[in-house]
Amino acid sequence: MTGDAENGRGHPPPGVGTLLVPLYVHPAVAPRAWEAPAGAAGRLYGVVLNVADGPGRRPDPAFTGAAARLRAAGVPVLGYADTGYGHRPARAVLGDVLRHRRWYRVDGVFLDRTASAPGPLAHYRRVTRGARLLGARTVVLNPGTHPDPGYARAGDLLVTFEGPWETYRRAGPPPGWTRRHPPERFCHLVYAVPPEEAATVARTARERGAAVHCAVPGTGDNPWSGLPYAVAGRPAPGETQEPPGPSEEDPTP
Repeated sequence: MTGDAENGRGHPPPGVGTLLVPLYVHPAVAPRAWEAPAGAAGRLYGVVLNVADGPGRRPDPAFTGAAARLRAAGVPVLGYADTGYGHRPARAVLGDVLRHRRWYRVDGVFLDRTASAPGPLAHYRRVTRGARLLGARTVVLNPGTHPDPGYARAGDLLVTFEGPWETYRRAGPPPGWTRRHPPERFCHLVYAVPPEEAATVARTARERGAAVHCAVPGTGDNPWSGLPYAVAGRPAPGETQEPPGPSEEDPTP
């Protein structure tokens, strides 16, 4: 457990870096994409592992090996779990966390589609507590926008922007409550970024109070199928392809 999330204390990042990399592509489709982060371990907050909108229905040996190699290189691996904006039951979300921990030995979790209104906050506190009890040392919440201030105390890192570059560059300043928290608690995920603007994303994130970021060239339904400029400079061949779908088996966690 990284610290006392309920009281807003003790939230050191899992790595010393400032890059959070959602890498939503199968290692068999883009092996170079899964090899490159190991060479940038010191710059990475973590890599998000997403088999099939979660851990999948059974262990995937390709992801097991890729995750093990990243962890051996010192890169924290975070398992993806969809929370359905607070509508997905805590038991289902924590079932995904358990599978990620058992099958891929992830260091933490990336809770996607987090709600932003104050109503579901108690639900997310239960989920984050449960994730920590299952061994997740880091909990990232991704509402993709600035949520109710209470969410900043529910996890270790809060993604307050996810969207395309054109929207990001026009976005206004963050709400005043964010200044009560250190920049290491906030992250911006930006896609469809032109190569010449990659450094601008990093600078803008810092100016807007977010120490962690990611800038990728990807577009379309899955813009996170390639590496960020800061790791690769350009997407490797094949990185825009979709990962294989889930299998039919679904063991009980």
